[in-house]
Amino acid sequence: MRKKDILELKRRFKKDHCTFTKLCGCYVNGEKNIILKFRESFLNLDEDEYFKYLEIAKKVLSGTIGNNILELNFPINEDYVNERQISLMQLKKSQLKDDALLDNFYDLIIDNYDFTGNFIILIFHDAYDVITKTTDNAKLDESEEVYEYVLCAICPVSLSEPGLRYFEEENKIKARIRDWVVDAPTNGFVFPAFIERSSDVNSIMYYTKNAKDTHPELMENALGCYSKQTATLQKETFESIIKDSFSTEEKKADKIFMEVQENLSAMVEEYNAIYDDADCEPISLTKKDIQNLLIESGVPEEITSKIEESYVENFGDDLPLAENLIDSKALKVNAQRKKEEHLQKQVEILQTKLEEVKQETSVDSETPLSTEASEDNIILEEPLETNLENALDINSEDNKNAPDYDVILQVKPEKIPQIKSQIIDGQKCIVIPINENEQTAVNGLDHLI
Repeated sequence: MRKKDILELKRRFKKDHCTFTKLCGCYVNGEKNIILKFRESFLNLDEDEYFKYLEIAKKVLSGTIGNNILELNFPINEDYVNERQISLMQLKKSQLKDDALLDNFYDLIIDNYDFTGNFIILIFHDAYDVITKTTDNAKLDESEEVYEYVLCAICPVSLSEPGLRYFEEENKIKARIRDWVVDAPTNGFVFPAFIERSSDVNSIMYYTKNAKDTHPELMENALGCYSKQTATLQKETFESIIKDSFSTEEKKADKIFMEVQENLSAMVEEYNAIYDDADCEPISLTKKDIQNLLIESGVPEEITSKIEESYVENFGDDLPLAENLIDSKALKVNAQRKKEEHLQKQVEILQTKLEEVKQETSVDSETPLSTEASEDNIILEEPLETNLENALDINSEDNKNAPDYDVILQVKPEKIPQIKSQIIDGQKCIVIPINENEQTAVNGLDHLI
């Protein structure tokens, strides 16, 4: 089943292209009693109704393949006559003109549809003259085949919300009457399936609005097909198979599952890179693929065997596509987590280096200077940093009452650890290293060194 086949059908559900011949319906209440049956010539519908029904038909061909639209297959057995398939063939050939066939179809849906509440069964008949296309998709005038099919939509019917409305004839605002409203379809199908621009009587295109609530009872009992899981359900099942194999080791199970997801994603990317073709068949995940993935992900041998058995038990011959089992959201979250952990490690490394630099600086700043040189009228008292920091504030109370020093140092705090006391040519000196990009001033005047 290809997306372009579905789009080709869906594009025809427009005013100028639609060729629906008949529309039939059956309205059922919450007790599964039939309230109403009707049959209409589609082209004779009022314009408003015409477009409303067209919108419902479009919904049955909406969504993603594998998640909202599933290809269901009838059991192939020469010795087995599938009554459901035969009845659908008869319904299609009757062009919805046989009441007995319609009643039988309605009863099948009503008896096998697990739904609480009112609903309506709508069924459309159409005959599509499939025009031949060349290899470059150019259309030819000649017809390839006439694709005759029926489309069914099952729609909930619910009461409208209570509220107020304006009654023009009375010029009043009053409570409005609640109406029974037909909602968008929750399930439906097209038979026979339209595959490779041709009719496939052994398949059905099945629609489900909710990928987690597919109504397999409809697939099996009403339509006579093998039931099939959506991609969403397959993904959840796959996750449960892996995580449940680790019992109570929740953290280990989460870690292994993410390893499997990353390896699975890499496998699909590698496959797509090799087979870069839009029409190429997606890769299915076989038991051997599962085994390789688990080994590559570091899963112990005894757990690997357990997962393999559970995988076969849950999916059987209906192997899921590898891409359907990839949890993109989980991979994004995991990638973000790894990025944050990497950044955290970098921060810790930088913090360690910063502490080392601070310790080295602290050792340098503890180198003693002359404690007292009163004969030169230069007094440096320990601790040096406190002395020099106080000297920065000339107007402070301490400095106002201090002796009239011949030398007062005023430096930036970051220069303090670099100041040393040194004897040069027999003279006590204060040595302050000056970098090339630093400026100095003596008594307020720029001083070049």
